Amino acid sequence: MKWLVLAVKNLGRNRRRALITLLITAVGTAAILVGGGFALYTYQSLREQAARDSGHLILAHKKYFDEEEDAPMSLGLSDYASIKAKLERDDRVRTALPRLNFTGLISNGDKSTVFIGAGIDARGEFQTKGPFLKMLAGDVLVPGGPEGTAPEVMLGGELAKQLKAKPGSVLTLLSTTTEGSLNALDVTVRGIFSLGVPEFDKRAIYVDVVTAQKLLVTDKVSQVAVYLDATESTDAAAASARQAFPELAMQTWQDQAFYYEAVRNLYNRIFGLMGGIMVVIVLFAVSNTMAMSVVERTREIGTLRALGTLPRQIVQVFTLEGAFIGAAGAVIGVVIGLATALGLTLAGLQMPPPPGQSVGYPLSINVETELYVAGVLTVIAASTVAAWLMSRKASRRPIVEALTHV
Repeated sequence: MKWLVLAVKNLGRNRRRALITLLITAVGTAAILVGGGFALYTYQSLREQAARDSGHLILAHKKYFDEEEDAPMSLGLSDYASIKAKLERDDRVRTALPRLNFTGLISNGDKSTVFIGAGIDARGEFQTKGPFLKMLAGDVLVPGGPEGTAPEVMLGGELAKQLKAKPGSVLTLLSTTTEGSLNALDVTVRGIFSLGVPEFDKRAIYVDVVTAQKLLVTDKVSQVAVYLDATESTDAAAASARQAFPELAMQTWQDQAFYYEAVRNLYNRIFGLMGGIMVVIVLFAVSNTMAMSVVERTREIGTLRALGTLPRQIVQVFTLEGAFIGAAGAVIGVVIGLATALGLTLAGLQMPPPPGQSVGYPLSINVETELYVAGVLTVIAASTVAAWLMSRKASRRPIVEALTHV
């Protein structure tokens, strides 16, 4: 304890220099925490978006993910109702939804264009999408629809512009059936949506799974998407599902989240580099302060050595000084980081759309205990190492040389 008190008193000898070093350390810590918090928020948002889009788990025919279908639905699932019922017995599963993927042409009578369709269970699909589905006009699909009316469809925003369609418009879907013939079906536009990806919005449509089966003349679906109560349960639920359905192929949301993985790898490099730069700045700031302190106190070090103080005790004092600067700066940096995170969140600022998307997102900074603990310990460690390096050589200097230092 006495060594720590001595270290703190030594820092008071040159308050201005110690304060500047303290502020540099605090700003570096805050930058690490704010940058890391933004990266964690981005990861969390992209993770939820990917999981809500595809499902946490995706079960399909054994060859579905590895082979192309020779004919529509040749690798489909016919007993999906029993699979759904069995999956939903697991307490971790919120819902299991059948999904039928198909393609074809959509026409307004004057113009036709290619679509990429999804036959969905309207009872649960849009509850799982949450904030990641933006309705531009109309409403979402409802199961069945009014009796005696044409089946309903939802269009991506860009596709609706191409076809000059709006809620209530009648369009025609044309696709290849499971028998290889062409089939057409008139549908009514119920809603227009956007998922924030222009290329997807140019081609995407949603129809009820029964409508898709009617168009393709089949009783199968392409896959069953499983939504869990918590994304963190993915690995455990996947292990249980593999054991329960060994005859089926399965992927997790991570296997299909190519955009998430690309952004995560990019941000890891960007924020890793930024964090490294901040740590180096702290290291140099503390090193400069300790180096100047060592030079100024060389004769004092010689006197202490002459009185019997051991070199390791001298190093210990300087190291404690560096650790104290690092700890104090880190604490101030935590306060600045928390205030910045809160301020940016309450400000309601919007980030511009990421590459490949058309919709921005609110700026928010995550505050996670692990990040803050790691940031504080890293800054303290860097400060301590810098002080140790600067004082190590001076403590071993010959006593006579130290006493005669000018």
